[in-house]
Formats: sequence, C-alpha cells, structure tokens
Amino acid sequence: MENHRIQMKRSKFLQLERGLPPGKSWVICGLVLLHCATVLGDTPIHGEMPQTVPDVYRPKVEEVAVETWVDSLQIPWSLLFLPNGDALVAERPGRLLRIPRGTSETTLYAEIDVVHEGDGGLMGMALHPAFESEPYIYVMHTYREQEQLYTRIIRLKHLEKSGTFDRVIFDRMPGSGAHIGGRIAFGPDNMLYVGTGDTNRPPISQDLNSLGGKILRLTPEGQIPADNPFPNSPVYSYGHRVVQGLAWDPATGALFNSEHGPSGAEAEGRAEHRDEINRVIAGKNYGWPKVVGAPHIPEYQDPIAMWKNQSVPPAGMTFYRGDLYVATLGSQALVRIQFGENYAVRRIERWFALTPSAGIYGRLRVVTVGPDGHLYVCTSNTDGRAGLRPRDDKILRIKFKPQK
Repeated sequence: MENHRIQMKRSKFLQLERGLPPGKSWVICGLVLLHCATVLGDTPIHGEMPQTVPDVYRPKVEEVAVETWVDSLQIPWSLLFLPNGDALVAERPGRLLRIPRGTSETTLYAEIDVVHEGDGGLMGMALHPAFESEPYIYVMHTYREQEQLYTRIIRLKHLEKSGTFDRVIFDRMPGSGAHIGGRIAFGPDNMLYVGTGDTNRPPISQDLNSLGGKILRLTPEGQIPADNPFPNSPVYSYGHRVVQGLAWDPATGALFNSEHGPSGAEAEGRAEHRDEINRVIAGKNYGWPKVVGAPHIPEYQDPIAMWKNQSVPPAGMTFYRGDLYVATLGSQALVRIQFGENYAVRRIERWFALTPSAGIYGRLRVVTVGPDGHLYVCTSNTDGRAGLRPRDDKILRIKFKPQK
C-alpha cells in the first residue's frame, strides 16, 4: 500500500515536471521525495555530489618533503602549538603530552580521567584566544555518570610544563562508544565551537533540544552568546551526523566542517558513504538523517563536497595557502581541496593515497599549521582500524619545497 502511494506521488511529479520551466523541476522533485521519505520512515533522501570534478590521486607529492617528527604515540587525536613554540598532543586514552620547542621528545603534561571506549576518550583540544593573559587549554572528553556516557569540555590552566584542572566549561553532552564528534576550536569571533555527533541515535540531530548532531557555539566561559541563532540555545547549526573537523577560511572568516556519512546500518536506512564537507552558516539545517548528499531541497543546506561511492571519513582540517587540507581516516589520504568562486570546488587531490582505501601513512586524524609554517599531521593507526607501521602512531611534518 505504501509503495503504491509513493508511486502515485512520483507519477504526479512527472506530470508536474513536464509543465515546469527549466530549473524548477528539482524543487518539486525534492519536495515529493521528502514526502516519500516521510511515508517510508527512516530512509534518507539520497542527494548527488555537489562537486563536478573527480578526485586526483597523488601517492607521490613532488612539491613537499615528509618527515616523521614524533613517533610511538597512542591514538593521537588533537595537536596544537603554544605561543612559545611548544606543542601539545592529546592521546585518546586520556594523556596530554608536551613536545618542547626544538625537540621531538614527549613529556607528560596532564592526565584526564576519561572513559576510553570505542571512539570515546580524550578528543578535541583548543587554546584560549587570549592565551597570554588567559593561559587556558580546553579539552573535550567522555565520562560516565550513573552508567550513562556523556561528553564535556573542561579547562586546564597552563603551568609552563604541565596543566592543572581549572573547571568544567560545558557539561552533559550526549556520549556513546561511537558517533561522538569531538572537535572543538575557537573561531575568529573568539567563541568556542563544538562539533558533536548523533551518538547512534539519528533523530536527535534534528532535535533542537538535544546537543547531539550539532555544532555548538559558546563563550570562553561556557555561556551562551546573545547572538546565537536560536534563543537561549548553544546550537549554532544542526542536522549533522558526526562532526570531526572545524576550520575557518582566514581570508573571509567562513566556517567549514567535516562530517562522517552513514555506514549502512539499519537504523540509518541502509544508507552508505556520502561523507561531507560543509560550509557552515548560523541556524542552518544540514539534513541528517532526513537527507544525505546534495538533493537541492530548500529546507536543507547542501554540502560543498561529498563522496558518494566510497568511505572517506574526513576528520580534522585546516586552511593553508588558500586551500583546505583535510585529514581522512578510511581513505588514508591528506585531501587538498581548491576552491573557485563562492567556494565551488575546483579540484580535489588525495595526497599519499595509493587506492580509495589505502595510503602510504595509514589513517590520518588531524592536520594543523605549525609556527614554522609547515603542515603537521597525526596518524591514527593504533586505534585498531588499520595495519600498523613501525613506531606508529606518528606526527608527520610536511614541508613545501622552495619553488624553482
């Protein structure tokens, strides 16, 4: 009966489409498909890829030199540099390590009491935007309370060679062994942005009363900014599945996020792949679990890039020399995205990738720019989801060679 009703809707769409001027049919198509998805239940609408260029595989990148800076780490998740040149790396089991400037040796900076289960543990890390006068390090981690998993953001006070607990900044975000999100970063507006996941409960991404499947925006003290898009709410954007990267274009201040697509589970309507890069706009709905990809439905914001037939999952990312660099997990590549006008994707390169699912260095979790102007990338092979290379996990330093 339900299939008959859907077929009737599709038939009506075809009749409508024949009488529509060019460029209008996709609107009606999207509305009809949206209704069909509602009839069917949990099956997302499958949109197409917004980019028109194919990925270019570059296992050897002649313009850069890659060297191992630090090795023998355990699931490094975040990397940041302090104003004095020291680096901090967060390992998912709960350790924060310091790498003194000019060395490649690690020392213990702080230990955080985390629940390290599945994807949970110590995740995102961010530096207070006024660090010289407010010497605080922010970290996001999972914890358990009365048998329930949550995530929270705490703040450490920097004491030169170590960090000590200051206070909880934001608490009781949904937790799980998977689909947590976990990336945090301060934006050019000096506000703290928090990427969360649907914690294996897709409907919460559309629920504005839930903190899961969202990008949140907070003050450095954990308060709700008065100019957030929803009154008295930390929610900045919603309809996300698993947010694992946040980056701002330094030329324009535009915010972008990376997002894991569905894995084919029954709870996700058997949808697969469709990992995304989004331009994030305050108050917008990014579709999950109603839509995946770019179906051009006005109610939802389409991604600027999406991978349809393979699992990429994109993680941490940064802008560098005008391009967006994205660390990826399953595809084991450092993805370089070059933009044209209005952020239309002009070219996508997969650095160090041998095939769609294998690369020279394995899984890559985060990429950032160091104070020396080089790119730094953390591998993520000790999480049990990739073959180990000698002395994994590593922080790689990527140097651009002088142009001749």
